[in-house]
Amino acid sequence: MSLADKVLAVNNDLPIRTDKPVHSGKVRSVYWLTEADSARLIKEKGYPVAADAPLAVMVISDRMSAFDCIWKGENGLRGVPGKGAALNAVANHWFKLFKEQGLADSHILDIPHPAVWIVQKARPVMIEAIARQYITGSMWRAYSKGERKFCGIQLPDGLQKDQKLPELLITPSTKGILKNIPGVPEADDVNITRRNIEENFAAFNFSSAGDIDRYETLLKEGFDVISSALEKLDQVFVDTKFEFGYVTDAEGNEKLIYMDEVGTPDSSRIWDGAEYRNGKVVENSKEGFRQALLSHFPDPDILLNKDRMDERSALARDNELPESMLMEVSNTYVGIAEKIIGDKLVISDNPKAEIVQVLRDQYGLID
Repeated sequence: MSLADKVLAVNNDLPIRTDKPVHSGKVRSVYWLTEADSARLIKEKGYPVAADAPLAVMVISDRMSAFDCIWKGENGLRGVPGKGAALNAVANHWFKLFKEQGLADSHILDIPHPAVWIVQKARPVMIEAIARQYITGSMWRAYSKGERKFCGIQLPDGLQKDQKLPELLITPSTKGILKNIPGVPEADDVNITRRNIEENFAAFNFSSAGDIDRYETLLKEGFDVISSALEKLDQVFVDTKFEFGYVTDAEGNEKLIYMDEVGTPDSSRIWDGAEYRNGKVVENSKEGFRQALLSHFPDPDILLNKDRMDERSALARDNELPESMLMEVSNTYVGIAEKIIGDKLVISDNPKAEIVQVLRDQYGLID
């Protein structure tokens, strides 16, 4: 079997029984189950949710997304071997730790396969909740140009690139295009302030103003849990993205939970601790691939300048990256995942066939 065959590049064509369109994102595809299948699985598997809760099968691909584009490699490589399994394993590990430490539940109810979650439908809070412990990335680029206010937070003078910040900062941005919110541009992923959220909490899908404090507490506590665990592995937790949503539990109570993924190499920056102490940043996350892309193409401004999106899309469409570049990503993702979970990562030889078999034989979701 070739390397390309081990990659799950297309994940929206599985024969899972559904009566709704498949929702396909950059990396994950979501299959909403029928009411009958949701009710049956809740009963058969004993999931701790309301008897009529809508469920979905979420399948993660091995596609490689960066700079809002999907990248491919030579020799038919349409993704990164082991990437999806690594992301799921890391997120599963942190979500389990959060629950054990009494923080909050996640939307995951079951894990039939390393690339598959069965999840409870959540009502998402429309915020990308970014937590930053070090000044790097977009925050550093703004700071180096003289900006001192970031998402309404005043930063002190004299900070150096990649320096640890005086405290953990929450720098939220919009999730999707939100309309008719005073002071918030109608565009995806624009920075917002806590005041924007407080004055328009319902527009961001919060049930109450008090839940703003709750989401910030869960974000900080979640960050601390991951940061402490990574520190024991001599890894630096630099920044990450959290997402939250509401679900109804078996007793009919609405609760705020963690959703999407958390603490993964896709949604976080993770640095090697020993190298950082020696004054060098070595990325154990997607940022390493982003930097490699910036070095690979002669005009990196295409990747950084949002006004050149058409050129960027063409770059991703018309270029096959060296296989070695994608395998380096594979080694990074699998390596950090195995460090975090403390075990060998299970990587499928034929993920699509395995997923179909388990969902047919053990869950009755494929005819």
